[in-house]
Amino acid sequence: MTGQVLTEVGAVVAAEREGDLVAAYRELVALPLPDGLLRTELLGGQDGHWRIQTLWRDRAALDAMRASPEGPAAPRLFREVGADPVLALFDVKVHHLTFGEPS
Repeated sequence: MTGQVLTEVGAVVAAEREGDLVAAYRELVALPLPDGLLRTELLGGQDGHWRIQTLWRDRAALDAMRASPEGPAAPRLFREVGADPVLALFDVKVHHLTFGEPS
């Protein structure tokens, strides 16, 4: 067990607001990120389904971010574009990375 935690916040975003979501996410990750945030991605799927997945060093790092005055950013981004976010938490049980040739 790694102790890492993955959060996934998802929502269905109206097509006319998808550009706003992408721009807001880019602005967010250009700012200093919370301590313990290891990786984050904005994922776009079919039929307006979007996800923000974020990997945290451990539950304590996630809890510290949640307790901060700013609170969780991912749900806020979805609400700002008129979407209703849903949160899921996952404990990372096995972790494996491979690095391929850059494209």
